[in-house]
Order: sequence, then C-alpha cells, then structure tokens
Amino acid sequence: MNATRTPAGCAALAEQLAEPLAGTSAVTRSWLAVEQPGPWGAEALSASHLDHGVAKELASLSAGTGVRIVLIRRPGSHPDRHRPVPRTVYLAHTAPGRTWLERTTITNPKHLFDLDFTRAGAGTPGLLGTPVSDRLLLVCTNGRRDVCCALRGRPVAAALAPGHGDQVWECTHIGGHRFAPTAVLLPTGYSYGRMSAEAGARLLARGPVLANCRGRSTWPAAGQVADLAVRAAIGDEDPDAVAVPSVEELPAGGWLAAVTHTDGRAWRVAVAERIGPPRPAACGKAPQPAVTLDVVSLRTWS
Repeated sequence: MNATRTPAGCAALAEQLAEPLAGTSAVTRSWLAVEQPGPWGAEALSASHLDHGVAKELASLSAGTGVRIVLIRRPGSHPDRHRPVPRTVYLAHTAPGRTWLERTTITNPKHLFDLDFTRAGAGTPGLLGTPVSDRLLLVCTNGRRDVCCALRGRPVAAALAPGHGDQVWECTHIGGHRFAPTAVLLPTGYSYGRMSAEAGARLLARGPVLANCRGRSTWPAAGQVADLAVRAAIGDEDPDAVAVPSVEELPAGGWLAAVTHTDGRAWRVAVAERIGPPRPAACGKAPQPAVTLDVVSLRTWS
C-alpha cells in the first residue's frame, strides 16, 4: 500500500516553479504597525484580541489614505492573554528621499483614532511619536492566513530576535504567502520573499538589497518591477536614489513606467504580463495560472 502523501505547501510549489518575486509587494505608501499580543485570525485586524469596535474604526479611518495597518508581536510564544498591556506602535513612510519611521507606546488602541491618517499617508512626519533611526524588519507569521507563513516565518524571526531586539517583529499578512518567509523592511517599504535569517541580518545592517526583493510598496506592481530593473541595470541599491514618478497603462496592454535617478538620469521601462504554470496562490487554494510581470524594454530617456 502506498503511503498517503501530504501536498506541498504553496511556498514550496512556487519555489519549484521559480515564480518571480518582482512586482508582488503590497502597495501602500505608509505603514502603521500596532503591537497586538496573542493569536491572530485570518483577518487579523478583526480576528484578534483587539477590540472589534476599535478594529472596525481603524479600518474605516485608514481606508483610502495610503496607510496599511499590520499587527505586530514579539517573536516567540504567544500566550492567549486578554489583559491590557502597553503597546508599541510604529508609523513609517516609504517615499524615496522622504522616508521616516516613528515610534510611540500606547495603553489603549483608541488613542490611534486621533492619528491623521490622510496626512500620514501623504508623508507628513511628526504625527505619532519619536523618530527612529534604526531599520525595522517585520516578518509575516500569520499562520491562520496561510500555514506557510507560520512554518517558514517564525523560525526566521526567532533566529533574528536575540541579536536585533526591537528591530525585528512578527507581523500579520503582508501578501504573497507563496513566497514565505516574507518580510517588509521599514521605513523604505521594500518587501522580500524566500527570506533567511542571514538575509534578514544583512537588511538590518545595510538596508535594502536587490536579492529576493519583491518590490517597494510605494509603487504599483509595474512600478516595482521597473524600479528593480533599473537598479539591477545600474547596480544602485541606495533607497533614496531611484524613484518612479509615473506608471501609465498602455492601450494595447502592459505598462510604461518612468524611472528617475537623483543624478538626473531617466528611463522608460515597458512592463507586460506573462502567464505561467498553474500554482495555488495560497495553501488550500485551487491552482490558478501564475500571472507575473516582465520587463519588455528598458531605455534611457531625456
């Protein structure tokens, strides 16, 4: 009798297919990371020990502002406690040349109702608390959303925590389960997939790198691809050097992204969709054709 085989997780299948990472980051210009200990559900903001009314109000206040809310917790065990605890909160803005990270501590999440989400999304600093100069790495471990995130993400966060203290947190869903372990580096907003503890340590030490990068959350998907393509072509990983001022959808399909450098150089990058082999976008989902974004052309422009 043949033994029953357990299906591979979505991350293993995506890795076997060598599904590209570029252009798969969440899209948001600012991030609000709120400490919420204990377990998280699939929709973590409304399925945790965070008061349901508070969660609903925060979701309403942030909608359409360019601020994405994630819950964070310290790496390690997560006792199912309901008692109030002081919470660390971070607010980050990701636009190149205007990145910043702020931190505060609150005793009641309702205090966040006073945050001007519109100005936070637009990049106005000084809205939350004390400026933070250190980089912050949020590693997705939301197993109720996708088991690959827990199985692959938690060991990475746990390995990084002893040497990096408050620079490393577990976080809720940031997209791209099939690329687990996934992480986002703040304040730049560059997201990563197929992470390792060694790669995480390098990100915290030196900032964004091109290896295993999914894109900068500041830009839409085609802009993420264009940003990474230009950086790879010129060998520049300075997060403040390259920007994507516009992404135009073309009538015949695809996109044309304008990319600029602080030294005056500029490029036009054509990006198109490619349909790849079917794979599940998340564990338990039916396989669907993989839609990836490829660079069709990269030309200098003046």
